[in-house]
Amino acid sequence: MRRTGTLQTDHQSLEIWKSAEATEFRVAGAVHAFHHKRRFLTGLAWDMIAAAALLGEKTKPSSVLMLGLAGGTSLRVLRHLVPDARFTAIDIDEQIVMLARQHMELDALGINVIIGDAYRWLEKNRQTFDVVIDDIYLAGKTDVFRPHTWDTRLMQCLRRAIAPGGILAANLLTGRGHRAMQSSVRQKLKSEFPVVRSVRSPLAMNEVLVAGQEVAPRGRLGGFTTDFTHRGDRAQWRKITVERIC
Repeated sequence: MRRTGTLQTDHQSLEIWKSAEATEFRVAGAVHAFHHKRRFLTGLAWDMIAAAALLGEKTKPSSVLMLGLAGGTSLRVLRHLVPDARFTAIDIDEQIVMLARQHMELDALGINVIIGDAYRWLEKNRQTFDVVIDDIYLAGKTDVFRPHTWDTRLMQCLRRAIAPGGILAANLLTGRGHRAMQSSVRQKLKSEFPVVRSVRSPLAMNEVLVAGQEVAPRGRLGGFTTDFTHRGDRAQWRKITVERIC
């Protein structure tokens, strides 16, 4: 890959990297979004987010709310696996969404994209979704960070957005500087929901926590393996693990 551009949005400094088949958006030294012409999976957090969304009461959710869209990498996987689902996504950075439309075929995913502060939108929201995904990170000078603690008010808003039988999925970095937030969210979800599972992939420095009244085990994902035609995608999908933590 080679860097083809550097842009300063209102919220972050972003680099665009390209090869003949792939595009990456990099922020604070990390890949923030990824698009490949032939493949869907990367072995990283986006695979885990997509897998997590399939663990609710419905094997194929009919509605998904994504808090933090960026380039839409996770929703591209989900659109492939659940083509009839209704997707709504909130992102504060209008410029990165525009770049995703230009470089990552975002419009082809049929997402209802709303530009704004996702947590403020959530406070006013009265819709419900089979899956609510929280993947909100902002860029600092040297690393990304979560802009909001998981307090009681935020949890009330998140729970209100979950349809009966639905699930909440939260993507959390696990490396140095992120463990306090990871631990806090783990404890909050365990206190709020009867079932919490951790979704991981060997290459990722993340875990995706999935919480609900019921959350399906790893076996649920096996039924989607053959939906991927590329051998590398099937291999990455099989590497995803799901562990119950409460």
